[in-house]
Amino acid sequence: MIRHEVRVHPETARLARGEQLAWKLAVAACDDVTLDADVVQMVENRVIDNAAVAAAALNRAPVVIAREQAMAHPRSHGSTVVGLPAARRVSPEWAAWANGVAVRELDFHDTFLAADYSHPGDSIPPILSVCQAMGLNGSDMVRGVVAAYEVHVALVKGICLHEHKIDHVAHLGPAVAAGIGAALRLPIETTYQAIQHSLHVNTATRQSRKGAISSWKAFAPAHAGKLAIEAIDRSMRGEGSPSPIYEGEDGVIARLLSGADSAYTVVLPAPGEPKRLIMETYTKAHSAEYQAQALIDLVCRLRSQILERTEGDWDRVQSILLRTSHHTHHVIGTGAEDPQKFDPDASRETLDHSIMYILAVALQDGVWHHEWSYDSARAHRADTVRLWRKVSTVEDERWTHRYHSIDPDIKAFGGEIIVTLVDGTEIRDEIAVADAHPLGARPFQRLDYLRKFDELATEYTETSERRRFLQLAQRLPSLSAEELQTLSLTASASRLATRHSKGIFSAVEY
Repeated sequence: MIRHEVRVHPETARLARGEQLAWKLAVAACDDVTLDADVVQMVENRVIDNAAVAAAALNRAPVVIAREQAMAHPRSHGSTVVGLPAARRVSPEWAAWANGVAVRELDFHDTFLAADYSHPGDSIPPILSVCQAMGLNGSDMVRGVVAAYEVHVALVKGICLHEHKIDHVAHLGPAVAAGIGAALRLPIETTYQAIQHSLHVNTATRQSRKGAISSWKAFAPAHAGKLAIEAIDRSMRGEGSPSPIYEGEDGVIARLLSGADSAYTVVLPAPGEPKRLIMETYTKAHSAEYQAQALIDLVCRLRSQILERTEGDWDRVQSILLRTSHHTHHVIGTGAEDPQKFDPDASRETLDHSIMYILAVALQDGVWHHEWSYDSARAHRADTVRLWRKVSTVEDERWTHRYHSIDPDIKAFGGEIIVTLVDGTEIRDEIAVADAHPLGARPFQRLDYLRKFDELATEYTETSERRRFLQLAQRLPSLSAEELQTLSLTASASRLATRHSKGIFSAVEY
């Protein structure tokens, strides 16, 4: 691996392309190395995982709207839209839009946390869409996905966006551009220009995940993927982009991040080295913000002890304190100082980012469900509201240190929970990582991905359709171009909702 120092350079220095981070990202992405077997298998796992969570979200309003917008852009040799028959094709950037929203809507797919946050699986919909539209095969797609993960994880490790309240899709855009460049085997120059373009147009503020969180949380990564496809198209036509996008006097580091005197270190594989960073990412067993995953597991474990001492009377709980990392406390805890995080009328997206709500409901129910746990009636239950408002969080330096550690045996995304009863009894326990994490009690394996797929996709798809999809997904690298055209999940027509919402784009009937 090579450690690349990234800092601002004056325009008079005329920083050579070979010294720019965007160029180095393109070089790493385009290096056509042999892929390790476990890496390829993990790509298959994440394709299955994405399909599962997308299927479960098919009838949610944002997904229906994105699908209807995509349907207004038909293209005979385009890309598939999850839920629709494979024969119904749309322009690839709009397929990426619709599929990206479906994948992200439930906050239920893979994650990587380091200096910043990320959902690397968000790169799969736009890469698949381009591969289908351009007649590529499964091996091409796998190469692109692996490259996207490599770039994405490297950026998340090296550059913190959250510190400056820049939304984490600023790393996703360049990763998607890099992945598409690798899939298409584009020249380094072309991929480099697309990476710069994609970063330039994907630097939004983090207000999308603050306060009253809206459905844009699901649309944001889809938008990044859509813009990355457009960046690739423009670059393939020979057009340049703002350069150097990271290191320029008015570039991202100077104006949006730590400023002209700062420096970052991004670690990328040397030429010929294998791309393996996808193996450091992890998926979710629960439909909630990743920093809640381990804590859901913990309160479900504590539940029996609390029930035994309270006899099921939740009013006998005096307080619940979570000692955790800076990020968890300030993003989804009381450190965020968002009153919406205690509001029963808050959006699903807001409740997903309220560890106080999540702990109260998971403790009472002993389980976390992607629909029931967010139901309005569930959020308004009187004893839940009372318990919810007894939950607070504090930052604990020990957990902050573990969160930022680069040692996988120390790195943690959990905390300590202290439940105090009205009689003064304290029940406490702690957890470092979620049970499904690679270092957790029950790390996700292929069978877990298949189980998750069956649980989530059953409501809207037929058994034969699920089997067909899994047969393709589990031999992804060997799929022909014709087979890759059918790598999508078709819903039962009678179960697929429509809204016929009015906008500028109107669906075109075939």
